[in-house]
Amino acid sequence: MCGIAGVLVKGKPERLHLPDVLTQMSFSLATRGPDAEGVWVAPTKEMGFAHRRLSIIDVNARSDQPMHSPDGRYTIVFNGEIYNYQLLREELRKKGRRFTTTSDTEVLLAMYAEHGAEMLTRLRGMYAFGIWDRQKRELFLARDPFGIKPLYYADAAEAFSFASQVRSLMSAPDVDLREEAAGHVGFFVWGSVPEPYTLYRGIRCLPSGSWMRVTQEGATSPKVFASPVEEAVGFDPGSMPQSQGEADARLHDALKETLRMHEIADVPVAIFLSAGIDSGMIAALAKEAGNEVETLTLGFDRLRNTEHDETAAAARVADHYGLSHESRYVDQSTFHDHRERLLEHMDQPTVDGVNTYFISWLAHERGFKVALSGLGGDELFGGYPSFRQIPRLVHTLRATGVAPVVGRGLRRVTHAMIAKFTSPKYASLFEYGGTWGGAYLLRRGLFMPWELPEFLDPELVRVGWRDLEAVEQMNATVRPYGTLENVAGKQAAFLRVSALETSYYMRTQLLRDADWAGMAHSVEIRVPLVDMTMLRQISPLRASRYSPRKPGMVRCLRYPLPAEILNRPKSGFSVPVREWMQASPDRGLRHWATFVHEALIRRTSSTRVRAKRTGDSSEPPLLAAKARSRAV
Repeated sequence: MCGIAGVLVKGKPERLHLPDVLTQMSFSLATRGPDAEGVWVAPTKEMGFAHRRLSIIDVNARSDQPMHSPDGRYTIVFNGEIYNYQLLREELRKKGRRFTTTSDTEVLLAMYAEHGAEMLTRLRGMYAFGIWDRQKRELFLARDPFGIKPLYYADAAEAFSFASQVRSLMSAPDVDLREEAAGHVGFFVWGSVPEPYTLYRGIRCLPSGSWMRVTQEGATSPKVFASPVEEAVGFDPGSMPQSQGEADARLHDALKETLRMHEIADVPVAIFLSAGIDSGMIAALAKEAGNEVETLTLGFDRLRNTEHDETAAAARVADHYGLSHESRYVDQSTFHDHRERLLEHMDQPTVDGVNTYFISWLAHERGFKVALSGLGGDELFGGYPSFRQIPRLVHTLRATGVAPVVGRGLRRVTHAMIAKFTSPKYASLFEYGGTWGGAYLLRRGLFMPWELPEFLDPELVRVGWRDLEAVEQMNATVRPYGTLENVAGKQAAFLRVSALETSYYMRTQLLRDADWAGMAHSVEIRVPLVDMTMLRQISPLRASRYSPRKPGMVRCLRYPLPAEILNRPKSGFSVPVREWMQASPDRGLRHWATFVHEALIRRTSSTRVRAKRTGDSSEPPLLAAKARSRAV
């Protein structure tokens, strides 16, 4: 895991002193790679890379970056891991390629020299990288299919810049830092900023599973090379299992393989262990593989000895499998000691990630650079209430025949009264509940879009909601599941919800939080259940009558989980932020969202003077004046 940055100068190279620019961009990426740093500038002075290294595979200095191909044509900066790099290296050796390291970086560079962009379909891993082709004077950027590793870019008049984090690009040349309406509105709707937006007009996220090429003349539009949604429906119907036993055996093989691949490292690997089934399953597979790993669990002092305290149950799992275990409680004082550092590393605003930040802190304190997480299991195997609630809501409200426009009118009449007794969302049931995208908005939305003008500038809300096209985009996400053959209606509904949870909540919140929160402590968080190869292997199972669901999916394990874990009600991983912030019960998560948002806005304001380069140094009315003094 690393931090990467790069700048391609569009005008005369002498206008920018790239070593200074890249050093400044690299400074904000320091915790992503404390083991080595490097800055490289092409002889022509038009292209430059910066890299911060967290040494995990081939920790020798010979694998430091930026790395060059033997003939000097290609130069790479790479963040992530290629889990099948050993297999790819052997294939390349048979074609005459020679290697001087045992790193996946060198394999990635050789793969591009051999196959170009077509190599992307051969990679198994999490990655974001940039490759400069000296001969074509062309930059190639790519990001993994699930978007586990981030990659942001700024295409300005003076230069094209990219980096692992938004805050690094705030030091890049000529970047427009004015507010991006869709980014701000998206955050308050979802609790995180949806792809491809950021809070800033001039900074975009390269969409997951995409690549692009950049020259001094301009950049191509991102091109999709892999989509989890498409992969989940692209299986041969004839490959669906014919019995429960067959389904269990195939699931076990897929899980065992993905764990084996994700454990590849030249440093010790830990497991983030909760009281849930997903991380417990990873512990069970580690036991089966005979690996000696340490499990780590986080608890919160305010939740000690309550149903939300996972420490005792997690310790029981570790003991059950004979694994070393360490747990730590975090109290209000510790939270406040870390709060400013937590916000500094957050990069983009999110209402989640506090738990991941502190468990990564524990991993760092225990000397680990790599930890395995059970993230992704709920999305794959139906662990959320949304898998029951959303299909029921869609089918019920479709049956009423109430048109969305009528539902909008009902909401305008009733929302003030409804808000006095329950969540304002209920006012929008008939407005949104009849479509899959609308129902998902009701289930996951932090605020409804019509609430936002109470505390954001109304024009910003109008533009942002229009640009997001949120409901339309979500409905498009589930559209491929409407034509599945040999799939029962109940299974198709399950797959639709899985696609939504994977494409939105997991991708733009959970995975992004795992990245910044882990990197804040120089810890690489790996997610064995978020793997394209495994998804291809289990897609026929998930669409069949033998679909693996929680908690029955664990019957495939050779070493079963303790009964109390299987029978434990899902409570979610609660973090007492509201209590730590001394917020009243009715403010809760919304109060934390407003606090986080305003903290990141203040951070932007400290560099606002740079926005003058865009020709507009005015301060847009982001927060409505009436909201600056009100509690949300």
